[in-house]
Amino acid sequence: MNLPSDVELVARWRGEPAPLLPLLHAFHDRDGYLSESAITAVSKGLRIPRAELFATITFYHHFAREQPGQSAPRVCTGPICALRGAGKLCKDLANATPMPCAGRCDGPIPVLKGHKTLIGTTPSALVQTPSPLPVPNPGGHEECVFAEIRTPGRATLAGYRASGGYEALESALARPPADLIELIVDSQLAGRGGAGFPTGQKWRAVADAAGQPKSVVCNADEGEPGCFKDRAVLEHDPHALLEGMLLAAYATGAPRAFIYLRYEYPEICDLLEKARADARAAGLIGPAILGSDFSCELYIRRGAGAYICGEEGSLLNSLEGKHPYPRNRPPFPVTHGFENLPTAVNNVETLASVPQIVRRGAEWYRGLGLDGRAGTKVISLSGDIQHAGNYEVPFGLPLQTLLHDWAGGPPAGRQIQAVTMAGLSGGFLAGDDLDATLDEPSIRKRGSMLGAAGIMVFDDSRDIVEVARQAMAFFAEESCGKCFPCRIGTQRLEERLSGAGPSDFAAWKSEVADMGAAMKATSACGLGMAAPFISDSLLKYFPNQIAQRIHA
Repeated sequence: MNLPSDVELVARWRGEPAPLLPLLHAFHDRDGYLSESAITAVSKGLRIPRAELFATITFYHHFAREQPGQSAPRVCTGPICALRGAGKLCKDLANATPMPCAGRCDGPIPVLKGHKTLIGTTPSALVQTPSPLPVPNPGGHEECVFAEIRTPGRATLAGYRASGGYEALESALARPPADLIELIVDSQLAGRGGAGFPTGQKWRAVADAAGQPKSVVCNADEGEPGCFKDRAVLEHDPHALLEGMLLAAYATGAPRAFIYLRYEYPEICDLLEKARADARAAGLIGPAILGSDFSCELYIRRGAGAYICGEEGSLLNSLEGKHPYPRNRPPFPVTHGFENLPTAVNNVETLASVPQIVRRGAEWYRGLGLDGRAGTKVISLSGDIQHAGNYEVPFGLPLQTLLHDWAGGPPAGRQIQAVTMAGLSGGFLAGDDLDATLDEPSIRKRGSMLGAAGIMVFDDSRDIVEVARQAMAFFAEESCGKCFPCRIGTQRLEERLSGAGPSDFAAWKSEVADMGAAMKATSACGLGMAAPFISDSLLKYFPNQIAQRIHA
């Protein structure tokens, strides 16, 4: 088989929107790494200064700079992986033959860090297998995101359309875009990626902003530890995302839409490409959609492994081929987003909710929550719990109901010591605060946040201080380095959680609290602002365990 030349690869992607990442992936797929000649070809072809391009390439985790087999396999240090024995497993692999994962990476670490549900005890476990369908809601509450996901054949275009797919798009195209925006405003749908900004208000701001072409960007870079909800939607209901993006594009007047997909989901990338091709062939993507005046092209761009790219400013810079630092705000993406033009950035779960809302109405969606709260939230539940998985819960459901009645509680003979909220970004909840309800105001009142709603459970067999140290090590590793408070603060907090610093607990506590306060007040993005939730909540719930670590 003749492999494409450097010239052919550059020519294939140079004229495409957001060309850098797919071009780098094309070279990497061809050669197994990014050679000096490949970097030179990309630099010349896209007119990016070589030094700038090199800095961008080396920022990502999964672009190898050496030929396969020349670099030593790395040991995973992620908190959940370490608890499952991943470090030992990596060492065993290093002594044998490192097994690349389905993502065509150069060692076991991306499997262990990225494919969260596949931690195993043997090398044969290190493959990406299909994620299970979410179980039906154990409480019998009506769902939105998962309402049709279990329908046989739902991942195909025929199966999706047979269960009501693209009816929302067809009905929306028969009305002015402003009507669609008003419907989403009335539904009270808010962002499900963590920020919780009202979706309809965001779309209205993009629609009203000056500048063309506008864009819709789906943040599918699901990198928060403990979160795997988007993967379920992408894998089992991809057309729901595509329809939601088309509805967002129609509402905002955007002729182009991008899915920024997490690197560690290679099979899902292929599945989305197939879904996109099928939808385009059916006249659902491209010019004059369904015979209307609305046209929209949809593109899929795969990341390269950087936690910070889940932050919307970093994601937009990455999509544009720039160094993926967070952006200063204001201005905000609704006026200055992709290519400095109006852009709606939405999460997978948010967009997948839209078709159901359009089909069933704003009042229906508002009524899904409990005690006057609007809508539902998909929770990724993992850790020391009997029935881990994705659960779509009504806002306002008691956390204890999810943990014990729905998910079976901790392993037999154990007690729940703590849970993390928002993946790792919300820190711990423990003690009486486990009586919270699953909604942002209730969680915020307890000093945490629901965010993207990854909940990891730790029972009383775990060294909770070590869990916190590993979590802080993750943040220190993934800090982009742009701002001093986050770059240095995460390192210093990890050192303190390792036992460094003042030997007097009161002085240690004061120092850690001061560092956390400075990070929250002055960090450039959410990573630096959220990392202190780990240390703050540890001090709140487990001061005795910290004191023992300091004096050990």
